[in-house]
Amino acid sequence: MTTFGIIGSGNIGSNVARALIAHGHDVVISNSRGPETLTALIDELGPKARAATVEEAAEAAEVALVAVPLKAYPHVPVEPLAGKIVLDANNYYFERDGHIESLDRGEETTSGLLQKHLPTSRVVKAFNHIGAHEIPTAGMPAGSTDRRALVAASDSPEALTFVTALYDELGYDTVAIDSLDESWRIERDRPGYGIPNTRDQLVERLGAAQRVL
Repeated sequence: MTTFGIIGSGNIGSNVARALIAHGHDVVISNSRGPETLTALIDELGPKARAATVEEAAEAAEVALVAVPLKAYPHVPVEPLAGKIVLDANNYYFERDGHIESLDRGEETTSGLLQKHLPTSRVVKAFNHIGAHEIPTAGMPAGSTDRRALVAASDSPEALTFVTALYDELGYDTVAIDSLDESWRIERDRPGYGIPNTRDQLVERLGAAQRVL
């Protein structure tokens, strides 16, 4: 079993935590407001979860999940995540985050920004394009008809291997993209974003994506 450090306790972070705990993993979950604000969530999640500061969650993590508003990514701690796999569930909502010109122009990706911030971590795009409440509930056994597929995008083969196995454990097939530069294909408003896709459907929709909307 793996200890996951979760940075961000909102819809995505809390639902990934539920899914992980259901499969026997431990979670250390944090938010910007402090562990004392997570009492109710920890009571719900049970003994496999504990609340911590952001720094403590990063330090405790064998694998980390970043699920914060994109504008907050510069506050993700760097040194405690050095050398670790970091799952990036961030999405760009300019209405919330303010305009980021390099994203508006299609010159960078959301996960690329996090990778630049965490230069010695192995960032992998994951869990950003599925409804948060579906993460612990929509998985199906391997080989099931219409099993949903999710994207994992990373420059790191090890990170892709890890997330592929994790997705399978949680009940999802994987479409792997072996470059963060191509992770824009599953960002907000692209054809594969936010809707259920089988593996074949997701491959087709990634291919149909346009970089600048």
